[in-house]
Amino acid sequence: MADRLPPLTALRAFEAAARHMSFAKAAEELNVTPAALSFQIKNLEEQLGQPVFRRLNRAVELTEAGRVLAPETTEGFERLTRAWRAARRLQQARSLAVTAGPAFTAKCLAPRLYNFAQAHPEIELRFVAGLHMMDFDRDEIDVAIRYGYGADEGMYSLHLIDEGITPVMRPELAERFPTPASLAEAPLIQDGSHDFMDPPAGWDVWFRANGLGAPPVPSTRFSQADHALDATLTGSGIVLTRTSLAQSYLATGQLVAPYEIALTTRARFRFLCKLGVEKRPQVAAFRDWLLSEIRALPTGLEGKTLVSVSDVPTADLP
Repeated sequence: MADRLPPLTALRAFEAAARHMSFAKAAEELNVTPAALSFQIKNLEEQLGQPVFRRLNRAVELTEAGRVLAPETTEGFERLTRAWRAARRLQQARSLAVTAGPAFTAKCLAPRLYNFAQAHPEIELRFVAGLHMMDFDRDEIDVAIRYGYGADEGMYSLHLIDEGITPVMRPELAERFPTPASLAEAPLIQDGSHDFMDPPAGWDVWFRANGLGAPPVPSTRFSQADHALDATLTGSGIVLTRTSLAQSYLATGQLVAPYEIALTTRARFRFLCKLGVEKRPQVAAFRDWLLSEIRALPTGLEGKTLVSVSDVPTADLP
């Protein structure tokens, strides 16, 4: 019986103590007394036949056996936790956890979620908006809607929206600035969410795509696309934005995109989940609803000439 494992409680006590390198902190995490935790580790050492910690004056350190055991034990508990969460999610047939970026949440999802709730009252929707890339298992997420260049290997990935990057503005500003060249005198708004793009897709690139010189310095800069659009809605200026985020405003006429050229990039919105999860009824219902909502609106690209940022000539060096 040499391969008989010690009790799970003893392994858990050792893993926490090895991770914290402190019996006191491990005991606090596991909600037991330091004496109880020390007892569990002593039982583990007796079964192993050698110590896993050296007890120093005010600290502990791993022995060679402890250093061998610690990383595999931590990985084992992490795998168990992920498997437990995944199994538990299968029982939560009425719940759906979705994460998306703040701009997509504010401009595309939030105004429509009432429609989903009306169409699927049997599904409890939990929504997490943020730029942080959440882990499907650790964070108990069913679906992620992400924007960027991800390869999405080993995932179920569905392209959501065709889009371009073009100036949008209030109709009265479009009358004041009827041509791309007239924007040289316009109040421009900078959307800093484009900064990660490679090649870049900023005002200078759009001006060059139109055969124009350098743009004026933007009067305002926002780090988030939804904030830049909110400022545009007040008539504060003209923003170079993704048509996907402005769809609703373009459809209602609150904003217009009057110029012919729209930039395109390799970045895209994707509907993501783990392979097989797309077959769960609540996930399939949300996917189908989202596609129908998004594709019911104009893309904002109608009648436009699409120019890849990779094809725009670089600026002439002085």
